[in-house]
Amino acid sequence: MSLVVTPATPLTGFGNHFASEAVPGSLPQGRNSPQRVAHGLYAELLSGSAFTAPRAENRRTWLYRRQPSVVTDAHERCEQPLWQTGPGADAPVPPDPLRWHPFTRPADGGTRDFIDGLVTVCRNGEPDAQAGIAVHMVLANRSMERRALINADGEMLIVPQQGRLVVTTELGVLEARPGQIVLVPRGMAFKVALPDGECRAYVCENHGAPFRLPELGPIGSNGLANPRDFVAPAAAFEAEPGPYEIVRRFGGHSWRCTQPGTPFNVVAWHGNLVPVLYDTAHFNTIGSISFDHPDPSIFTVLTSPSDTPGVANCDFVIFPPRWLVAEDTFRPPWYHRNVMSEFMGLVQGQYDAKPEGFKPGGASLHNAMVPHGPDAEAFERASVAGLQPHKLADTLAFMFESRYRLRPTAWAMQPGRLDTAYAACWAALADRFAPDSGGTEPSKADS
Repeated sequence: MSLVVTPATPLTGFGNHFASEAVPGSLPQGRNSPQRVAHGLYAELLSGSAFTAPRAENRRTWLYRRQPSVVTDAHERCEQPLWQTGPGADAPVPPDPLRWHPFTRPADGGTRDFIDGLVTVCRNGEPDAQAGIAVHMVLANRSMERRALINADGEMLIVPQQGRLVVTTELGVLEARPGQIVLVPRGMAFKVALPDGECRAYVCENHGAPFRLPELGPIGSNGLANPRDFVAPAAAFEAEPGPYEIVRRFGGHSWRCTQPGTPFNVVAWHGNLVPVLYDTAHFNTIGSISFDHPDPSIFTVLTSPSDTPGVANCDFVIFPPRWLVAEDTFRPPWYHRNVMSEFMGLVQGQYDAKPEGFKPGGASLHNAMVPHGPDAEAFERASVAGLQPHKLADTLAFMFESRYRLRPTAWAMQPGRLDTAYAACWAALADRFAPDSGGTEPSKADS
């Protein structure tokens, strides 16, 4: 593949208006759809919101391309039984904590690209109702070449865990490594190349309101993810002629068609509906500098709001390297039950509440009101640890948190993938109630 692109500094910012052109003079000035676009290009609008949405919520991008998207053949069904969204016929989900071993590619010697290597772990909501999410794993070892994916059901938040991803979109190219994320808007064509030969990645398919930065409230104007650290691509387009296979996700099913040329033929564009890359190393972590620790909502990178203020369709939360300094405090996450449902993954290192059983490339699911928290080993260690300042380094866990209950797929519930002994990690938490002991022992202090 060869891309035509002019040297440019990547555009930065999230939710702002951007503009980029691969050929000088391609971008119209002062109007969006002139009678004749420069260089024989076609003007096309990609709307990510209703035309009448409030200005602050309106998302759209004007594309100036060599051929419009209407130049394509009819679609036919494309069977992808492991990609599942919306209501399904899965067995009733038990109110148990669930954990999965690191997900691995099938041992059949086959090759799979991003589309064919995508399998659903759990889902909720309904694409046609524009509510809920689906959580997938991508286990791939082949680049997409003359093939592209368009998801009309939702935007796709991609979290690489193993191997780099080169994501070519209609607006340009983004390269992500583990520790970075890529967000592709709903309805935008993209493909993924694997420069390291294979990849493992988590994907959140968001059917609800588009992801955005959370409000900061009392935190103020600084902290968490800063808008300037989100990078949009510079305009680029493919030059080679020839047909492309288009796989379109539409109404919870996959469809296939062939079009005579590449969908990556946008020479210039401007708007605020753009794919972005974010490096989680830029996240400005907020925490306690006295005692206790705040709710994990302070680790929110992006949020998809619902119709209920403060209750998210989906929050994307990370637990990056950070300092722990709180006094007289049990520092790992506390035992809790939550009205929200929590899907957690681990990109690298250890998670402080599950130092052994939770592995990179694996996952856990604690649905609404399912109790969970540190395993017995983490509890014992944290209960007697000296509370000098301590840095959690070489770690990156994340969470997709949703107001709706997540339903695991039959594929995910197979015993070889599911850690059937997960609940045993709490078995050693004995009843220690001792009313005659005079109270609890204080935590060890610094000497």
